[in-house]
Amino acid sequence: MTAGARDDPEQPPGADARRRFGTGAVVVIVLAALAITVAVGIVRGAMTPVDEIEVHPSPVATAGPAGRLYLHVSGAVREPGLYVLPPGARVVDAIAAAGGFADDAARDGVNLARTVGDGEQLAVPRQGEAAPATPAAPGESPDGRVDLNKADATLLETLPRIGPALAERIIAWRDDNGGFTSVEDLLAVPGIGDTVLESLRDLVTV
Repeated sequence: MTAGARDDPEQPPGADARRRFGTGAVVVIVLAALAITVAVGIVRGAMTPVDEIEVHPSPVATAGPAGRLYLHVSGAVREPGLYVLPPGARVVDAIAAAGGFADDAARDGVNLARTVGDGEQLAVPRQGEAAPATPAAPGESPDGRVDLNKADATLLETLPRIGPALAERIIAWRDDNGGFTSVEDLLAVPGIGDTVLESLRDLVTV
């Protein structure tokens, strides 16, 4: 047999090429199956619902981290649970976050325009149930008066003669002096005199 002839006379023509082709095909199939497995895992992970909410205590007592509000929505809503809302959120926002009213909700039993507070439980009544007592707004006492030691600037500005500048001065004085001990302490706030104090006396508390 001459030089350059097949080394293995027992192998049929083209056997090496078929063997290489078969090996390459197996590698391609394995890689494709691996890619499909990874893709399926990613899709399943993205669609898996979160069954548990891990809550860490916040060092800020007045609101959640970065000013967020943690609100427990219960009762006649489609998806009751714990929701995190931005500052200034209202009842309508909380109900929307919970999927909206349930079919049997007593919609007139809640004030959609009311602002919500951090740590509040919003219970939406069902038809035929008595509406729950409306909690006081943050910084508002149960009798409706504004608490000078808890109210934020937005609530203070609802008072007569109190604009943004005076509201900020009230808060600054409160922070610098450890809070108000009496309504008369308002006289120590720059810009508040006897006339303003008398207009606020029955509307505020400490």
